[in-house]
Amino acid sequence: MNGLRLNKQTHGCIKNIHAFQMNIALQITHYINSLPAAKSGEMLALHNRILQLLPDARLWFLDGKDASGKVVSNPNIGYGMQKMQYADGKTKDFYQIGLSANTTGISVYIMGLANKKYLPETYGQTIGKASVTGYCIKFKSLKDIDLQVLESAILDGIKQIHE
Repeated sequence: MNGLRLNKQTHGCIKNIHAFQMNIALQITHYINSLPAAKSGEMLALHNRILQLLPDARLWFLDGKDASGKVVSNPNIGYGMQKMQYADGKTKDFYQIGLSANTTGISVYIMGLANKKYLPETYGQTIGKASVTGYCIKFKSLKDIDLQVLESAILDGIKQIHE
């Protein structure tokens, strides 16, 4: 017989990985559904668009709480994976693209860019009504930005991280 043979242990690991990813997908769905209707609709639209842009990206969900359960940030949906290196040399797996609702709108994070001036210089003038920093594009509503420019920034960020 040709092909992959699974023993019980291997099959169990594959089932656990699948269950873990399904759990993340459910957490993301719950998070998006917990938002006010207008923001929920925009977050869902962006989430689906990012999934279309990055169909094989690893999904992440960070609930915004630290180890003690204290809220330290807004929840984040993450896409992709990169190794972040800290000043002390330690590394950590983290997402490449992040999506988060905040009190004034939506933030899209493009992590891992070496040049912190790249996003504002490249996309700041063309994206529309948004605040663009070294790794974050923040806007009030989808109608305020050029979605094509946001998609280009996301894909450009992914490309740069993997060069």
